[in-house]
Order: sequence, then C-alpha cells, then structure tokens
Amino acid sequence: MPINKQFLKSRPEVKVTFAVEKEAAGNAEQVLLLGEFSQWQPIELKRMKNGEFKATLNLPTDGPSHFEYCYQLVQPDGETLYDNDWEADDYVPGPFGRDNSVVRVSQPG
Repeated sequence: MPINKQFLKSRPEVKVTFAVEKEAAGNAEQVLLLGEFSQWQPIELKRMKNGEFKATLNLPTDGPSHFEYCYQLVQPDGETLYDNDWEADDYVPGPFGRDNSVVRVSQPG
C-alpha cells in the first residue's frame, strides 16, 4: 500500500497518492480512505484495471506536520474491515484499540 508524494512549488501543498495493492485489498469490492484530512469522512479510491485502488489528494503543508488515516475495505457480503497502510510513514495508537497510519506532509530536510 504505497503512498507517493510530490511537493508543489506553487502552493503550500503536497500531492499524495494513496494506493492499496490488489494483494492488500483481497476480495474488497470497495476501498475507502478515512483520515484527519477529511475529518474522517470516507473518500472512495478508484479501482484500476490491475486490481489496485488509488486516490490522489492535495494536502496542506502549512498546517499539521502529519495526518492519521486508515483504509476501510468493503467485502462482497457487505462486511467492513479496517486496515493500515503497509508502507505508511509511521503508525500511532488510535482510539479504537488499533494503530492508525500516518502520512507526513512536512517537507524533508
């Protein structure tokens, strides 16, 4: 579940692509991104032809240095599972007894 970042020179933002690989998504019919950057409101990732799910967001770099997030995987039977990004920048304890993934948005260096 890689995240790819591109810091924008023209605005205080970083373009972040969140991806859930086919192997990590398993049998999920839908993958949603939940995070502090959206007040934990779900953002649907688009299913690619190769089975991967992706979404690209512009996140501000002039506010918090990082955001917590996780993925919600909706199974064919409607069951909902939650998972972390396997390649997140970091992990922090969450309020529901499991860790949340962290994406850092501050410019390195």
